[in-house]
Amino acid sequence: MIPFQTQTQKTPRVVVSPEPARSRWKPAIDDAGAGYDVFGANATWAHRVAVFNSFLYDKWFRVRSYDTHNIPQHGGGILVANHSGNLPLDAVMIWTDVLRRTEPARLVRPIAHHVFSAVPLFSTLAARTGVVGGTRANVRRLLTRGELLLIFPEGVPGILKGFRQRYKLRDFTVGHVEFALRHRVPIYPVAVIGAEEQLPAALSVRFGRSRIRSVSVPLFPIPLPVRYHIHYGAPLHLYQDHPPESADLPSVLEACARQTQDAVQALVNKGRNERKGVFA
Repeated sequence: MIPFQTQTQKTPRVVVSPEPARSRWKPAIDDAGAGYDVFGANATWAHRVAVFNSFLYDKWFRVRSYDTHNIPQHGGGILVANHSGNLPLDAVMIWTDVLRRTEPARLVRPIAHHVFSAVPLFSTLAARTGVVGGTRANVRRLLTRGELLLIFPEGVPGILKGFRQRYKLRDFTVGHVEFALRHRVPIYPVAVIGAEEQLPAALSVRFGRSRIRSVSVPLFPIPLPVRYHIHYGAPLHLYQDHPPESADLPSVLEACARQTQDAVQALVNKGRNERKGVFA
């Protein structure tokens, strides 16, 4: 099997259309013993999931990606994307796309909400493929190791947006900015076009003070075969204008979060204007 690598000096390629599915991926995990890293990631499981995802990526959502030269080939960084679709399939497609668009393939580490870490079976499978719970200690350790993170600052409210609010970003939380400033890493805006239409909601059920405030009930039992378009923007080097101690200033964090949100929203608007149709 061709190994994953987290570090490479090769020049990234610009890819604007999907390639045939690869079947010989296997990441080189920085394991702490028995083939697992400290977060539970496992090379064999990541390889199996990558192969399984090929159907969704190639046949169902027919993913196209743009400006992939903006994906960092090495070093720490944070991919920041819009979130939508009732199910986190946008994270799955970005995870798969980064594997395919880097040479050698790079394993991105999605940062998950604490709610998902409590879901039986799913949480274990997610950890095996590189998903990490969103605690400060976890993020700090990943960035120190030079890992590439995937964060959705809209959080759960992003995937629960109503159809009329599609592609209008919820207010970004400031956590991604705090980490970027404190650890001196760039932020890479990412826009996912298509996920908003994959599972239109019939209604939204609210639960008051429970851990999950509301759940959207979709019109269809499975996601529609919409075309996914993933756009990667130029990196934002916010740390160049702000010293590490500014990560403790709420006003700076809020201003930088708005800057990141504006960059992602602009990329979303560009992607929507360029696509020819929901299924095209």
